[in-house]
Amino acid sequence: MIESSPKIRLDKWLWHARFFKTRTLAAKQVNGGHVRVNSNKVDKAATKVGAGDTLTFPQGSQIRVVEIAACGERRGPAPEAQLLYIDKTPVQEKKPKAFGADRVGGRPTKKDRRSLDLSRDRGLE
Repeated sequence: MIESSPKIRLDKWLWHARFFKTRTLAAKQVNGGHVRVNSNKVDKAATKVGAGDTLTFPQGSQIRVVEIAACGERRGPAPEAQLLYIDKTPVQEKKPKAFGADRVGGRPTKKDRRSLDLSRDRGLE
């Protein structure tokens, strides 16, 4: 009998590899249709994945692309979890910050408001 490579549920693997804090969050991401396996959209958390499969999914503000290196037996510490995948995420450009985003609260100061008022076109006056 020929033994095939081990397979594991997609939500369980995402949780083992520490991409999501809970398995429920991983399942919601998959069931919402936000995960692709080998460039095919998947909407079932029970989809079986194994070594060699490529996953594409959003995490925070970036799109992650990872290749599964191993299935894993448990959700271990981070160094152990990093051995489960090969990160192929492309380097993304940083978006320019919005005006005043570097300050807490993001509100413009009085000085900023004055300069904005001076820079606006006063067409009706």
